[in-house]
Formats: sequence, structure tokens, C-alpha cells
Amino acid sequence: MEVLGIDIGGSGIKGAPVDIETGELTAERFRVPTPKPTKPDGVADAVQSIVDHFNWKGPIGCGFPTVVNNGISMTKSNIHKSWVGVAVDKLLQERTGLPVTVINDADAAGLAEMSFGAGVGKTGLVITVTIGTGLGTGVFYDGKLIPNFELGRIFYKNGEIIEYFAADSARKKENLSYKSWGKRFNKFLKHTVRILSPDLFILGGGASKKMDKFIDTITIDVPVIAAEKGNDAGIIGAAVAAKEWPVVQI
Repeated sequence: MEVLGIDIGGSGIKGAPVDIETGELTAERFRVPTPKPTKPDGVADAVQSIVDHFNWKGPIGCGFPTVVNNGISMTKSNIHKSWVGVAVDKLLQERTGLPVTVINDADAAGLAEMSFGAGVGKTGLVITVTIGTGLGTGVFYDGKLIPNFELGRIFYKNGEIIEYFAADSARKKENLSYKSWGKRFNKFLKHTVRILSPDLFILGGGASKKMDKFIDTITIDVPVIAAEKGNDAGIIGAAVAAKEWPVVQI
């Protein structure tokens, strides 16, 4: 079965058809710029352009960069405040005329790893971390998703959100070495371990490709491994979300 996976990001919106039995993209991914400002109508138009590019007629899975509860955007995070309270799934269904499933983007990336990547067969409490503009996290217990765990939004000190201190964007903005930045990221991991006591971290996103440059700064007593699905994780996981995926009921 194929599903069109779409990953909505702050700078770009990308998509591709995905074989959800194998996790493989069945066509080259297509990317369009995220409209500025990131208001609902503009984003819906961009999604439609991806649907048109593939002449897509089937189901769609979409990763969205906010807390998503039953298809509704609950926060603004790093996009326009007008998204708060919007039923993203219904908006995109009305625009495309196709069935759409919407999930938090970090949860989508985690689903890709747990389904087809470094998390396959991993049990206990597994936390995936997408290191990029922010720190996107997916939390899984015995392979089941616990949705909308935005650990990067934890307050760190003086009211500062920890992803502003420890994400890859902070490294770039402050021109930090990987060793100096790695010590910051280690503080995020230590804080997370203290709160949740996970069994495994899976690191994805751009900085994960340079793990050899900062792994020596990681001092936690929890295994840390690299993700495997790279830049396609959000697309693959969004597609996987369009089929029934086990979710921990809270």
C-alpha cells in the first residue's frame, strides 16, 4: 500500500509516495518553500501543489510542527499563531479532496525509526530526538507511541526553553564548536534522563550526522545511537501514521 507522506517544516514542505510495508519512497521527493507567513491557507495551497505534482489520488499522511490532538493544532510552536485551534486534517481534506491523517512532525520522524530504522525491535522507553532548528522528540514504550512529548520545550533556566540553548540552531547562531555545543546537548539528555529514565535515545536530524564530533561529550548512562532514515524520516513516518499505529492510551 502506498501513502503520500508530507513533512511540513519551517522552511520547506516536502513529500513523496511511500510504500508503508517497506518504508521505501516510491518516487523522488518533491519540495516547495514554506509560505511566509505560515498561515493556514498558504500552507494548504503548498500541500495541494505537492498533491498535484504527484497527481495523487490516495490517502495522505502529514507531519505538522505543533502539538496535534485529534487532528487539531493545539499550539503555535514555531509557526503562525493563527494555526491554534485549527483542525489541520479537515482543512487539508477539504483542500485536496483526499483523506488526510495529521501527526506531530517529531512523532512522525520517530515512527519512521521505530518502523523501519534504528528503533526496530527496541523495547522499553525509547526517545527519538530530531536535532535541528529545535529539539523534536518522539516517545515510545514497547513500540507504542506516546504522542506530543515536546521535551525540547522544557524550561531550562531563567525561563529559557531548552531547545533555544541546546538545538543545532543554537550551535550555528553562536558559532559553537561541536564539543562546546555537545556539552549543552548533554545537559538536555541528562535532564530528560532525570525525568523519564529512558532505555534508549535515537538521535536524528542534521547534527546526528556529526555524532563522532560530540559523542565524547555525552555522559549519560543510557545508550545513544544514530537514526537511520535521515532526511526522509518525516515523510516516511507521516505516511506510516495514515495506517493504524499502536498508541499508548493515557
